[in-house]
Amino acid sequence: MFSRKTVVIIGVIFLVIANFLILAVVGQRAPSSAPGGLTITVLAPFQNAFSQSSRFLRDIWRHYFAMVAASQENDQLKKQLARADEMKNVWVEARMANERLRRLADLEKTFTDAVVFAEVIAKDPTTWFKTVIINKGRRDGVEKGMPALVPEGIVGQVVEASGHYAKILLIIDRNSAVDALVQRTRVRGILSGASTEQGDLDYVLLKEDVQVGDTIVTSGLDGVFPKGLRIGSIQSVEARPNEMFHTIKVAPFVDFDKLEELLVVIKAKATFAKENE
Repeated sequence: MFSRKTVVIIGVIFLVIANFLILAVVGQRAPSSAPGGLTITVLAPFQNAFSQSSRFLRDIWRHYFAMVAASQENDQLKKQLARADEMKNVWVEARMANERLRRLADLEKTFTDAVVFAEVIAKDPTTWFKTVIINKGRRDGVEKGMPALVPEGIVGQVVEASGHYAKILLIIDRNSAVDALVQRTRVRGILSGASTEQGDLDYVLLKEDVQVGDTIVTSGLDGVFPKGLRIGSIQSVEARPNEMFHTIKVAPFVDFDKLEELLVVIKAKATFAKENE
């Protein structure tokens, strides 16, 4: 019914009271004329027990309050550590966001036309479509058909816009098509989405020189994406029997699973360094 600590405290209190009563009784009954040695002999053991009990009780209380204080200090330290971890996490997120925005700002400098910074606020939850929603719309100058990109490469194009939001069709969506070039040999093809993390470079004749590792860039002939924007690299090239075209798989440079911010080019006209042409 009672804990061990409670039993010990009650026992100590009982012992103190008993010692006090015994001392009182013995002190009253001991004759004043009795030899001093007899009184000491009778009272000393009880006084010693009383003193030890008092010290024991005092030590228990001190230990108890020390434990309470330590527990409270431990709780405060845990709260301070949690706040420090939270502040560290906020700082890390701010540093990473600042790095991404700095790279977008550097990309903005390559354009002669206006661009809009936008944040990805939602992604299509289905596996049938590859689209994202951004927090900028017609009131910010974003319209249907405008290209979206990040420093790594092109993302897609705007397919729907409202006042404050817009939907971006990613280049890996099966409904997407981008006029593209093999940067090394200037061979043209159409990059189509496959609803996976890769795309297909279609309509490249078997006679054309294409190799694994070749970089694919935009040709600028589709009226959406400016010329020379990075798209991805060739992962595989296959020449199937009785086919006119290569079967080419392209891995985009953009990691669409980690897409957080992007640029929308308002007029879709840009100037790029000669090495990207």
